[in-house]
Amino acid sequence: MLMIVIYVVVMIVVIAGMWKAFEKAGQPGWACLVPIYNIYILTQMAGKPAWWIVLFLIPIVNLFAAIVMMIEIAKNFGKDSGFGIALALFGFVCWPILGFGDAKWQGVTNEDSTVIDS
Repeated sequence: MLMIVIYVVVMIVVIAGMWKAFEKAGQPGWACLVPIYNIYILTQMAGKPAWWIVLFLIPIVNLFAAIVMMIEIAKNFGKDSGFGIALALFGFVCWPILGFGDAKWQGVTNEDSTVIDS
């Protein structure tokens, strides 16, 4: 019973952190709860085209797509690539850090580092 309570508390913290991170990025917080739509919002936050959602439906490819996308999201929050990899692999720790920490949304940047959305 204790393990179930701990699991529920951790999930609530992760969802709340993701919700706050979405809001920091100017997206609706509730979008983190809706399957597929949350991936679409993440593609917008990463500056990737919407067709990247298809990559998440392909086994193995989805792992690499998630890592690339989370690295871009981390960069758009002012974090480094290492944090982006951790965000992809250990989101239960990193989403609350982004949501409740001092990370500021800096906007989506393109290849030449100019902000295209803030």
